[in-house]
Amino acid sequence: MGKEASGVWGQLSDGDSEGKLLWEPPKLIFRGAYRGIYQGHALKNLRTEGDDLVLSDGTRFTLAPGQADKWLHAIQNPPSRLDKLGVKPGMTVVVDGVEDEDFLAELSTRVEPVDADEADGVDILFLAADDLADLDRLEDLMWTLGEKGAIWIVSQKGKGAPLKDTDVLTAARGFGLSDTKVCAFSKSHTALRFVRRKSA
Repeated sequence: MGKEASGVWGQLSDGDSEGKLLWEPPKLIFRGAYRGIYQGHALKNLRTEGDDLVLSDGTRFTLAPGQADKWLHAIQNPPSRLDKLGVKPGMTVVVDGVEDEDFLAELSTRVEPVDADEADGVDILFLAADDLADLDRLEDLMWTLGEKGAIWIVSQKGKGAPLKDTDVLTAARGFGLSDTKVCAFSKSHTALRFVRRKSA
């Protein structure tokens, strides 16, 4: 969901240099002889001048012709949580155990989830996992997936989390699933994406 450009001329408060510009929401990052990380208030009055992306403090980055406006649009319209999770209108989506009210309300604006017991050809399945027993449900749930379907396992993050990422990865791989992506689900939870492993 981010953007990357090499050969960008950066004019920073510390000095000028050529480098790489990256948009990794919510951060704009410049890596050259001089470096900078900009987010929040620093990007509030972002604008373009010709091929330059210009910050409110006067910092500017010269991009390839025609790219500055595209970068401005991407930065001013960051992807939503549903975009990052790959939820699109018309998809068949199952939610199993995820009780995040903000997420459920957000999800209902794009799709109407279906019950796991009645689902077939599922595009995306969200499974809440607070312990290893919850991960045992993968054995049954994974067979409801469509050919290109994916399971997001949502679990607590941080030092006090009952499950570690390694626990989730080991269990899911044991059921023949391959991990493809990680996404920040909320302030307290993370989500790991899995698909059925292709047979050789």
